[in-house]
Parts: sequence; C-alpha cells; structure tokens
Amino acid sequence: MQLLAVGVIGFGIWMSAHHDVCRKSLTLPVLGLGGINCWVSWSMEEQLHLVVDLSDHVVLNFGGNIGLHRFSQLVEAFAVKVATLGVTFIVTNNSSGHSVNGQRYKEYQLQDYSSWFLKQLNNTHNWKHLKSCLVKTDDCSNLSKRYKTAKQYKLAKLTPIEAGCCKPPSECGYPAVNASYYDLSFHPTSSSKDCKLYKNSKNVKCYSCDSCKAGVAQYMKTEWRVVAIFNVILFVVLSMIYFVGCCARRNAARRRSKI
Repeated sequence: MQLLAVGVIGFGIWMSAHHDVCRKSLTLPVLGLGGINCWVSWSMEEQLHLVVDLSDHVVLNFGGNIGLHRFSQLVEAFAVKVATLGVTFIVTNNSSGHSVNGQRYKEYQLQDYSSWFLKQLNNTHNWKHLKSCLVKTDDCSNLSKRYKTAKQYKLAKLTPIEAGCCKPPSECGYPAVNASYYDLSFHPTSSSKDCKLYKNSKNVKCYSCDSCKAGVAQYMKTEWRVVAIFNVILFVVLSMIYFVGCCARRNAARRRSKI
C-alpha cells in the first residue's frame, strides 16, 4: 500500500521535472496527496498487524483501553482516506469538453466544473499567479511555429490550455488569419465577455478569459487522473482492512461478554 502512495509522490516529482514553471505549481497538490496517502497507509498497516496474525488467523487485539485507542486510530486514518478520495473525485469529475464543428480539438466551459473548483480558479490571487506564468510559457507562441498555414492550424489538435488561452472561443466567430492572429474587425457572433477580452497581443491573448480558466481546469483533471486511480486502489485495500478491524473488534467484544 505504501508503494502505491510513493508512486503518487513519484508521479508528482516526474511532473515537476518534465513541465514548465507554470505547470509545476499544479503538481504541489499531487505531492501533498501522496504524502497524506503515505501516512494513511502506514497507519492502517500498523493497525493491521494488531488484528491479523501473518502466520495464522485473526488475532483479537482490540480488547481493553489499548484496543479502543488502536481502533480509534484506524477509524481516523480511514476517515482521512475518504476525504482525500473526495478531493480527487471533485477535481477529476468534471466536463469532458465540447466539440467544435470542423475542428479536431475541444473547448471547455468554466461553468461545467464543480463549485469548489470554480472558487479556486476565480480567486483573484490564485488566477493572477497562474495567469502570469501562463504568459511566460511557450504554449501560445509555439502555435505559429508548429502550424505555418491557416489550413494546418484548422486541422490542429490543440491542448485544453492552447484551446482556451491562445485563441478566442469559437462562438465569437472571429476568422483565423493564422495560428496566432485573428481578424477582430468582425463583429462577434456571441455576447460572451471572452470575445471582448481576447487580443492578438502575445501578452494578452485570452489569459483573462473564462475559457482559459476552463482549459487549466481540464489540464488539471487530466494530470490528476493518475492520482484518482491510485486513490481508488488504496481506498479498496484500506476498506478491506477497516472491515477486518471492525470484525475483530466485534468478536473481541463477544468474547469478553462470555467471560
């Protein structure tokens, strides 16, 4: 079990080593959850040794005050595990995106995500930090280098951040001259505020748009899927341990009542 938790930490370290400064800031929660999972796994394993005799059968060591204390620790660790599972569920249980006619990529809408997640992204301090590092990344500037013509750009499979932060939403109806420039002389076909916020300037783009926040949210969802998988596996294993502990405590109580 501890190996699974260490795997989460390892994944967070890998993300930090292979991503830019902006994305590194999004790996800290992964490392934090990995640390919590290590503690929970260690605590649950310690309690397991009190209820399972590795050479034989269940050993009823939950009797008396010591047993009650150990059992309360087991419950506490299990509760923490449920909480961490809930956090990863909130982050990963989000929108899968909206298809765009004639395009290979999808676009994302902020309102599709959980209220807890929206609160974090709409926090002025949080987004100011994320926005400043997004401007410094090469996500948007590299588009014109990868796609030389408007035709190539139209066939591009953009990442969530590229689709949300580097271009205006498709609903605005601005024609794309190339991968980094849109004809803003056209009247937008949507009343979305993102249509007014977008500028062709490399330092502006759509970094203040809700579509950009949604792109970041989708990026985090994708990266956190690995954490969610680890958490589900750990939850199943720890649930089995919790069940063994409950059964052992109940049997111990019955034995004491017969004495």
